[in-house]
Amino acid sequence: MSVVALECEVRIGVEEGARVSVTVDSPMSLAEQAYLELRDRLVMLRIPPGSPINDEHVAAELRIGRTPVREALKRLETERLVVSYPRRGTFATEVQITDLGHLTEVRQRLEPLAAACAARRAGTQHKLVLTGLLDELDAATDADVGELIRLDLRLHRALYAATSNPYLQDTLVRYDNLATRIWCLFLDRLPGLAGHIGEHGPLVRAVLAGDEDQAALLATEHVTGFEAAIRALL
Repeated sequence: MSVVALECEVRIGVEEGARVSVTVDSPMSLAEQAYLELRDRLVMLRIPPGSPINDEHVAAELRIGRTPVREALKRLETERLVVSYPRRGTFATEVQITDLGHLTEVRQRLEPLAAACAARRAGTQHKLVLTGLLDELDAATDADVGELIRLDLRLHRALYAATSNPYLQDTLVRYDNLATRIWCLFLDRLPGLAGHIGEHGPLVRAVLAGDEDQAALLATEHVTGFEAAIRALL
């Protein structure tokens, strides 16, 4: 199984303080597992912006060595999720609302492209994953906020994987992570969360139907609606 396929199955956002057992015989490297775990805690703000990240403590919690944790932190720094300072250490980056416009400018171009590519290229396995997520979405009317955010992340990542373009996928995962951090910052003030995530339903159905134009249109509307909802709170 590829790392891409495995990532679609990784549990998003482990509860704060939960112990994670990492096994050596996993198909993913220890550094990859540490990266995925830390990435999603940072995206969900379970590691608060500005908080220090001690590699020794993280290694002990994940039950792995410090070297893979350090490798993961270097990778996260390139994705603007952590920042390191000489003699001070590593910290979760602050969430800058001024980044919203920059992220939207890029995502308005790339999200429709990804949706169209997914509609054109999604294979059998991608469609099975998307269909399963669609079922979860239809049943998520009573889900709590954390579950909804995790479902949103999984939907986005599954759509990006369905593009079968690893460069587009990697790029959009990074931008979506940063956008989600902004979203999580406003969760207690953001109305209609379930409705916003529910917009994925028609988008996923368009992808499954192979309707490139409709998928691209819905992706554009989704990104535009996200920015409008955040700006309405400022």
